[in-house]
Amino acid sequence: MADFDPVTKAVVPAAGLGTRFLPATKATPKEMLPIVDKPAIQYVVEEAASAGLLDVLMVTGKNKRSIEDHFDRAFELEEALEAKGDEHRLSQVREPASLATLHYVRQGEPKGLGHAVLCAKHHVGDHPFACLLGDDLIDHRDHLLRRMIEVRNTFGGSVIALMEVPKESVSLYGVATIEPTDEEDVVRVTDLVEKPPADEAPSNWAIIGRYVIDPTVFEVLEQTPPGRGGEIQLTDALRTLAARGPEEGGPVHGVLFRGRRYDTGDKLDYLRTVVKFAADRQDLAPEFVPWLREFLDEIS
Repeated sequence: MADFDPVTKAVVPAAGLGTRFLPATKATPKEMLPIVDKPAIQYVVEEAASAGLLDVLMVTGKNKRSIEDHFDRAFELEEALEAKGDEHRLSQVREPASLATLHYVRQGEPKGLGHAVLCAKHHVGDHPFACLLGDDLIDHRDHLLRRMIEVRNTFGGSVIALMEVPKESVSLYGVATIEPTDEEDVVRVTDLVEKPPADEAPSNWAIIGRYVIDPTVFEVLEQTPPGRGGEIQLTDALRTLAARGPEEGGPVHGVLFRGRRYDTGDKLDYLRTVVKFAADRQDLAPEFVPWLREFLDEIS
């Protein structure tokens, strides 16, 4: 195995306006919408921490202060729970602050994912880092991020997570042109295109919201003009790196993910995610699943 710099930091872009969930997100960040009883953003930080990334930078924006509050200590609440002897809820309240060391930087203008990543430059420095998008939740039993870090340690460069999607859905994603490698779940990425029409997509392997990125991406992003939607696209920068050799920050590899991914990007997907998480909870499923079956029978 080559001697590549270890991946120790994670970047979590969380500056989006959440317009799909208005009016709920008028004053509440979309990342703080609950999945059962934890905000979505906490699952993302838990995933980073479980992969050994204990230095997490949140790229936030206006009206996102509640994210910082969630990952801070809440002494008055803790004292009240302690006085009641409610150890279970006390541990739940304390848990977010103990997951990792959290840092924050603001993305002053909503210029796209590529710009949000560029905002992490001074914190990350000249080291590889993971980028986790809060719209995609990966099941804690599927160690995707850990596998991506292993691939980075083997091949260098950058690594993206790819998932097979129906052909009619490719226009919603960045899509990769891929070549096989000697490892069954790893491919070489030779080209990337952001949200192509279905009849022009090079494959139906789509980028989902997990990346392990070489720090040379920052210099590329600084030179990347606005792309689709007038925003600076991370996909465009990774496309540039895919054409480079190891001495220039390339190549780009993909991990073919066939595990459990939960999309929270719109209302229907969010509702599906909440139901799936509730049905998988040992404390809720015994009552929730039978009720759900009865309800479906009633409306069918």
